[in-house]
Amino acid sequence: MGSTLRKSQAVRQAPGSAPLERRRPAGGAPKLREGQREAAAETSQPVVSVREKQIGDHERTLKAHKEEDNPQKTMEANGLTPVPDSYDYDLIVIGGGSGGLAAAKEAAKYEKKVMVLDFVTPTPQGSSWGLGGTCVNVGCIPKKLMHQAALLGQALQDSRKFGWQLTEEVKHSWMTMTESVQNYIGSLNWGYRVALRDTKVTYENAYGEFVGPHTIKATNKKGIEKLYTAERFIIATGERPRYLGIPGDKEYCISSDDLFSLPYCPGKTLVVGASYVALECAGFLAGLGLDVTVMVRSILLRGFDQDMANKIGEYMKEHGVNFIREFVPIKVEQVEEGTPGILKVTAKSTTGDQMIEGEYNTVLLAIGRDPCTRKIGLDKVGVNINEKTGKIPVNDEEQTNVPHIYAVGDILQGKLELTPVAIQAGRLLVRRLYAGETTKCDYVNVPTTVFTPLEYGACGYSEETAVEKFGEQNIEVYHSHFWPLEWTVPSRDNNKCYAKIICNIQDNERVIGFHVLGPNAGEVTQGFAAAIKCGLTKEQLDSTIGIHPVCAEVFTNLSVTKRSGEDITVSGC
Repeated sequence: MGSTLRKSQAVRQAPGSAPLERRRPAGGAPKLREGQREAAAETSQPVVSVREKQIGDHERTLKAHKEEDNPQKTMEANGLTPVPDSYDYDLIVIGGGSGGLAAAKEAAKYEKKVMVLDFVTPTPQGSSWGLGGTCVNVGCIPKKLMHQAALLGQALQDSRKFGWQLTEEVKHSWMTMTESVQNYIGSLNWGYRVALRDTKVTYENAYGEFVGPHTIKATNKKGIEKLYTAERFIIATGERPRYLGIPGDKEYCISSDDLFSLPYCPGKTLVVGASYVALECAGFLAGLGLDVTVMVRSILLRGFDQDMANKIGEYMKEHGVNFIREFVPIKVEQVEEGTPGILKVTAKSTTGDQMIEGEYNTVLLAIGRDPCTRKIGLDKVGVNINEKTGKIPVNDEEQTNVPHIYAVGDILQGKLELTPVAIQAGRLLVRRLYAGETTKCDYVNVPTTVFTPLEYGACGYSEETAVEKFGEQNIEVYHSHFWPLEWTVPSRDNNKCYAKIICNIQDNERVIGFHVLGPNAGEVTQGFAAAIKCGLTKEQLDSTIGIHPVCAEVFTNLSVTKRSGEDITVSGC
């Protein structure tokens, strides 16, 4: 639309010319009189209207042209319905994480005009990062790289048994590791910006907030505000770590948003929480040789199979991680400044009045994450959110209650909080919007892996959920321990790795749950996930010839059921 109203959209009257014949509005005399009053209130001619909505007289219209260079924005700012073919963009994506970027680049393939708004509000400790979202900057990528650093430490110990003679004392440098990890992340940040530029997607490092039905305000780090309009919007703002709301938490504690770029070794660390983030971070910190304690309010890995979660906890405890069960911090105080300094944590029992205190160099909070949905103006455009959780309810096409506003990723109510899920949902959404496709994101049987020291891969139902849904009498659980060949020579951790499948007896023993604890659990799970999606049965598993000698081989010869109570220990690979 630019700065000029189209003739079909506006009625103009030259100064001094004879009055144009007014079209009598539907609704009769009252509506006509109302229009006459509005016109009479203007001080200069012509009076400009768009689709029977009055913008104003000549002076106001000229002012809008000079200040906004877009009457469309003036209309929306005054609460008027926008003109459908005059938006700045076809699609604006709010959030430059995995889901948002996937959607934006996909839309660009169909020659749509797309903008991405991404802004990282610094943590209480001042940490921020570049384009790419949580996964790339402060999640999956740095987490697995640091997990790998810990695995290499274990491999160095094992190597002696394989004949490697280490003549020097082996030490780990936190600074070298974080610098290497951050350099790699920086290359990814740059790659994402180049990819957006190459696909002609407009990127602004600015905070997006709805101010009208089709208008968003973008505020950059200097506080400069701009208004943009779009036909459609995708909200992909993700989540940020939650704080305890106790004295000293934001002043002295860090979160996973800070850990991966921490400019000093964290030293003796208290990890608060029992989420996968908590256990993954505690695991690799301990693997790097640090003194680590995990403070747990109730259970480990809520929402995951509890049989597997408890085995993870046992393994971590055996490998030097301390656990304080059924306690929560109520106060964090600084005893000594430094990098790291010394912090005193006071905690209270969840089952009684007992209080404990402890001193640590670093306190890492990993008690959950909250959606970034409460401060982006959703209330101004009528998008519903769950008031308790901040999550956004959507239909099976990722559409909110406002038809032209969609959402993908961790902010969705009742959906999995996983990077590949957000990417898949974003791409499929755009293909439905612009390519006429009908495929919807399948949120069932999505594989995932928890990168604890003993990795945990899962796909499908947990044992508890399967029992609840199908009834204990209608499921059969097959399980076994296994011993990776690579661990036999160092003679470590026998009968710690574990495999389990859950089968629906009433459906030809179809595999409805897959669980594995062991090295490379993600690699193992990914392959089986495809088979489960195709309707894998126990009979088909049994008829599959295994690869020898690998860990995944165990799934081709599971014979002991859990209800039988038979021994599942193994003595060799």
